[in-house]
Amino acid sequence: MKESPIRPFVAISLCILFGFAFAFIVTAILNGMITGFDRSIIDAVQGLEAPWLTTIMHTFSFIGSTKVVMLLIIAVTALLLWKFHVRSQAYFFFFAMIGTGILNQTLKFIFKRARPEFHRLAEVGGYSFPSGHTMMGFSLYALFAYLLWRHIKSTAGRVALVLFAIFMFGMIAVSRIYLGVHYPSDILGGMVASAFWLLFTILLFDQFQKRKKRGLVQD
Repeated sequence: MKESPIRPFVAISLCILFGFAFAFIVTAILNGMITGFDRSIIDAVQGLEAPWLTTIMHTFSFIGSTKVVMLLIIAVTALLLWKFHVRSQAYFFFFAMIGTGILNQTLKFIFKRARPEFHRLAEVGGYSFPSGHTMMGFSLYALFAYLLWRHIKSTAGRVALVLFAIFMFGMIAVSRIYLGVHYPSDILGGMVASAFWLLFTILLFDQFQKRKKRGLVQD
């Protein structure tokens, strides 16, 4: 397997940056500093409400649901194991995705933020911060782009890959605001927490790959 495109120093620096960003978002939520930001974004997004758009948003919200994401995790892990025979990538992908879910539930339990009471177009239970759809969607499509990047040689192919990942994650995240089940700060917090976790797991994965290479162990 080729070397990761993310340098250790860059990954560590970004981990620290995302850690501070998450702490800032939490502080802003607890102090009520972000209320105006949340409400203005919600008003702007929900102001676009239309029957056809609601259908689209429900669809993307479903794509980011636990059931669909779990099916994708199983499918991608199986493909990496038995189709492409890259065990280390399969284990890395599975560990990173399951870890994202565990981290999300842990953070929800710690902060116990209630969901918005504004205009609702969907009914869900549980706590609001950070957004589970956002965290799982960010991890899923970021990992998808990360694992495929090194296998795509053309610039056009890499651009298409990144745009696809951004589009899928962005639509899932916006759908949760549109449907009235998350604050924008839930989305930001979820994205930052997921980015921190992914960079941490990538660092561990890269160290494992380097040790395996020194030991001349086959994948």
